[in-house]
Amino acid sequence: MSAGREKRPVWVRVYRELKRAGRYAGAPLATLARLRERAVSKAARNRLIRQRVDAARKAYQASQSEPAEDSFMLVRIIGNDLEPRHRKGQSYDNVRFILDNEPAFLDCGKVWIVNRIIDPDEEARLVDLLQSRGQSFHLIPFDLEAYRQIPWNTDGLAANESRFANADNRPGGQNASRYETHLRRRKNLYAMNNNGARNAALEIARGRARWLMPWDGNCYLTQAAFQQIRTAIEQHPYFRYVVVPMARIVDNALLLDATFRPEASEEPQIIFRSDTTELFDETYGYGRRPKIEMLWRLGVPGPWDRFRNDAWDFPRPRLAQDAGLFQTAGWVARLDSGRAHLEIGRAGFRARLGKRDEAIVGMLDRCDASAIAEKLDPARLAFYDEDRLAAARRGQGPQVQKELRVHAEQALLRGPFSVMDKSGRAPSGDPHDYFQPAPYWWPDPRKPDGLPFTRRDGEHAPGTALYSAGSEAYDRTRLQRVLDDTTVLALAATVLGEPRFASHAARLIRTWFLDPATRMNPNMRYAQVRWGRDHNEGPGYGILELADLYFVLDAVRLIERSGALDERDGQAFRAWLRSYCQWLDTAPAAIFEFYRLNNHGVFFDLQRTAIAAFLGDGAALAKAGLHARERIAEQIAADGRLPEELSRTRPRHYVMFALQGWTALARILSSVGDDLWAYRAKDGQGLVEALRWAAAHADTLATMEGETFDRERIRPLLDDLARHRADDETVPAGEQPEAAKLLFHPDCAIPPFWIWRRA
Repeated sequence: MSAGREKRPVWVRVYRELKRAGRYAGAPLATLARLRERAVSKAARNRLIRQRVDAARKAYQASQSEPAEDSFMLVRIIGNDLEPRHRKGQSYDNVRFILDNEPAFLDCGKVWIVNRIIDPDEEARLVDLLQSRGQSFHLIPFDLEAYRQIPWNTDGLAANESRFANADNRPGGQNASRYETHLRRRKNLYAMNNNGARNAALEIARGRARWLMPWDGNCYLTQAAFQQIRTAIEQHPYFRYVVVPMARIVDNALLLDATFRPEASEEPQIIFRSDTTELFDETYGYGRRPKIEMLWRLGVPGPWDRFRNDAWDFPRPRLAQDAGLFQTAGWVARLDSGRAHLEIGRAGFRARLGKRDEAIVGMLDRCDASAIAEKLDPARLAFYDEDRLAAARRGQGPQVQKELRVHAEQALLRGPFSVMDKSGRAPSGDPHDYFQPAPYWWPDPRKPDGLPFTRRDGEHAPGTALYSAGSEAYDRTRLQRVLDDTTVLALAATVLGEPRFASHAARLIRTWFLDPATRMNPNMRYAQVRWGRDHNEGPGYGILELADLYFVLDAVRLIERSGALDERDGQAFRAWLRSYCQWLDTAPAAIFEFYRLNNHGVFFDLQRTAIAAFLGDGAALAKAGLHARERIAEQIAADGRLPEELSRTRPRHYVMFALQGWTALARILSSVGDDLWAYRAKDGQGLVEALRWAAAHADTLATMEGETFDRERIRPLLDDLARHRADDETVPAGEQPEAAKLLFHPDCAIPPFWIWRRA
């Protein structure tokens, strides 16, 4: 290289080299400016580090009359096996390999940390192993109750960032796995306790040795590697840190060969001198650079300097005062993970990242399922309140009892109902398939055959409105009779103590859901069919027509208690629900409905959540709590408005309709200890804010011309607002139970005898 060329600024030399390589050709000035800034910054950083190293060497030489004696404390942290990133039981096997084969090192103590092992059997196995070998160890337990209190990391999501607004964050999307780990960041910090355990290791070792080694539990040192570290420290004692490169091992037996020396190029372990004060940053969770953050602060160069940040990463940390005061020495083996294909080469690296995220999410989801399961009693009512029903049985509210009897007697005269009763047929031709045309879709008058149908929002097509003339051709009216009558009869049997009501309710359930001759197929494939579209299958909207299943499930619980539904009936009903859930979780139309950002999405969650509570599915309940929080940020504005509902032709109806779904969902979740009422999203959005807005604007919202609106619909919402208001907040008074309207039209989404619902 010529002398003239050497004098060129470093950023110019870098740019020209990159340009020859085909990069930055024709780059804009802004890109070149950033390149220059990075090059100048790196050069300045390197100068600063060299200055610090020189100063540290001189200061050490001036302060030392004789070399300090070196001693070491190796504290290894045993963490959870994360399938499919690791083989189950691999941590135990690696600890045993270390105990069987790793030599003792001169002036080096060894201690273990058993770090929040989630599986109690695996924790006991590890503890027994350590105790049987006379090992010193510290136990950091996993406390499920403490874990239960940790919130989802949803309150920082920006607008349009959730899975519901951004397809990149959905399963299969380019950011899906990263998004899922981000949502669980706080839970990860507790359960994995990655940097928390490293800091605990430093605390354990400090004061017991001059050199502190807070290392991962799968690290193995050979005698030769340890001696290299010790020699380097003796030769350069002024360095405060030792960076020990790591090698991934796919066969632990290789380490038994004294001549084995693999290439060590992986993320290193770090040794701290006892007078250092740097600690690992505990806001960095496992799987997202917890140790690299320390390497950045110390100025340790490596491939991590080229890592790209995403929207959810923390800004890069500043250099620590100790930056540059490290040397690289020796090597350490990272023992077999049990997944050799994830350890080798570039392909293994890429696959490892994906499997690690999958493992983190899977482990935390199991923790969430266990936390919910401890609060879950599938036999206990999830929407209605056990104590309020008990009080009603004792005679409280005689006027309410009287009205309950009237409606129950009327229900005795109706049904049973079946999908086989309709005069029409689903496009499949199977009479067991539920069938209902979309309510607001009409034949196109410009087409001879009217196909495909076109939409008139708010205008019911003939026969599609509940109880209307022509509705007998379809299933919607009969289904609603099943839902409402079953619930009224079950409440009557419970409160009035008359078995005849329970017997008829059981007959309704058997006929609609269980009897092979009359049962409905467990799907909503032909609900809200829009003729000429989607192959004459429902697009998913029609799942809303089974939304009231959530309170019927409480009715089934009550009927089962009465004995009117026996164990065989109960098992058959649960089998129907499981089949229906499989359809909800996999059918394209159902998945489409799940992602709707209006009342449809809320009622989908409500339906799925209620079924999960009935079936004892803690995993699905935990996911429901997460999804509800994601929805709040997207569907409720900062001032409490529901923009999607306000955009409809019947905004007054849809605002209250959606809020009934939200409040019912909050009740189901509260039955398993998940408090959705108290949740606030990034801009303060929450259910209470939405209720407050609705209470303030209920009388000013528009109604469609000719629409009959029941003004009493606001009463249940005012009741909820009164229960969850701020201490100094005044809320319009609702009706007393004796005076409240107890039954509403199903379109209001208010359950029968709502006054007996959970608080």
